[in-house]
Amino acid sequence: MRKHTILSALFVVASLSVNAQWWDFTEPAALPGEVNSPEAEESMPVFSADSSTLYFVRTGDPQNQGGESDQDIWQSIRQDDGSYSELKRVKSLNNKFNNGLVGVSSNGSTVYLLNAYEGKKDKEKGIAQSNKSGSGWGKPEAIEIPGLDIEGFHYGFHVSGSGDVIIISYEGPGSLGEEDLYISTKTGETWSAPQHMGNTINSAGYEISPFLSSSQDTLFFSSNGMGGEGDADIFYSVKEGSWTNWSVPKNLGNRINSPKFDAYFSYTGNSAYWSSNREGERSDIYKIEILTPPPLEISCVGTNVSVYGGDDGSVDLLINGGGGPYTFQWSNGDTSEDIYGLKVGDYTVTVTDVIGQTATTMCSLDEPEKRIDPIVVQNYDNYEFKHTFKYNKNKLSVDKGDLRKFVRKVKKDLKDGRKSITINIYSSASQVPTKTFGSNENLAKVRAENMKYDLINDFKKKYADKVNVVIVSSKVDGPAYSEDAGNKRKYEPYQFVELKTE
Repeated sequence: MRKHTILSALFVVASLSVNAQWWDFTEPAALPGEVNSPEAEESMPVFSADSSTLYFVRTGDPQNQGGESDQDIWQSIRQDDGSYSELKRVKSLNNKFNNGLVGVSSNGSTVYLLNAYEGKKDKEKGIAQSNKSGSGWGKPEAIEIPGLDIEGFHYGFHVSGSGDVIIISYEGPGSLGEEDLYISTKTGETWSAPQHMGNTINSAGYEISPFLSSSQDTLFFSSNGMGGEGDADIFYSVKEGSWTNWSVPKNLGNRINSPKFDAYFSYTGNSAYWSSNREGERSDIYKIEILTPPPLEISCVGTNVSVYGGDDGSVDLLINGGGGPYTFQWSNGDTSEDIYGLKVGDYTVTVTDVIGQTATTMCSLDEPEKRIDPIVVQNYDNYEFKHTFKYNKNKLSVDKGDLRKFVRKVKKDLKDGRKSITINIYSSASQVPTKTFGSNENLAKVRAENMKYDLINDFKKKYADKVNVVIVSSKVDGPAYSEDAGNKRKYEPYQFVELKTE
């Protein structure tokens, strides 16, 4: 249902960060109290700076100064329960023409109005202001906006609380559709000519009822040219530089927008208001409470690096409170929630939630001490030998490499008079699955048994009665397998056979 009255929104005190979007809000409900009436139409909610007084337009009320065919400015006082009652017309601002209040200064001393005070209807459509005078309002005075030439009956204004920005909806120069949004700014005492606000927020349909956040970076408006739920939907767009640069408008969704006409959105504090005829032919004023998430709290749990110099550490982030979606910024540049493949060190993360709350925490990762595994280590009359196998390898030659050196040292000690020596065997297999040996346990066992057989066979000719070869352990060890068999640094330290003498 297209409105033929001239309505707008106003400045409010609180600032809603729509860049972060709303976390949640209550279900829409008709404004409690006496504002909505069955026989008339209510729209254009405008609040005083402290939200104690609601100004609105009522159309079709027999009490209006111009009768049922007129629209007047009314006001209502907020009660302790949040409802608005004690209704009355603002007599000093109403006459027999269509009247509407389109802004309130942040200090509450000035109101901005449709200029219906020239004495002749539609002589020159524009905007006026009235200053507080005692307990009432003084005579409205016209605001001169150079080049503003409005034809027809469809137009509206929004004035910022700072009093230096006016957004105008009308069919003007360069309009894409029936009504587009234009901007006029004040320098000193002079207003600029209206400037089209760009094709991103204007469509081939109409854009009406603008409302600018107090931070002047988020614009709400209604449009029937951008799709949505019905006749006109409420959208918002974020300023991206100049007044003609805006983000692609986003629909406020089907909880706020209905299949019918929704417009004249404004918010104050944690409450938002708009006009809709979703439940009948005539519009009423509706309300939601904007909900905020609980405080954002985070902690982290780290898994240390499993081997010296390794990179298999990880940090699991725990989030409590706040409202998603969240963004993550780690000190190592990662932007995911949990991080993996880490070396020893400190890892700090800052989490930001949907409304801009931030929290920071740090997890420290440790690693085992560096292991020194010499091929042959002499501790007086005892020696150690260790060999790390490649995947599935299981056998060594006593005649080659460092194992040969180990065997020669044992034989030299025996030749020099050592009466006996025990060689203890320790073997291991990693968690990487093996099809060749059926199981990792079997692979570790084969490694130990092959080594025992080769040692006994080598010493039996001269020292069979002096050398005792014992398998002390064969085990499966190391980190759990995670489909990364090629990670040698992770698994090879657990694929070995080790010899110790005593």
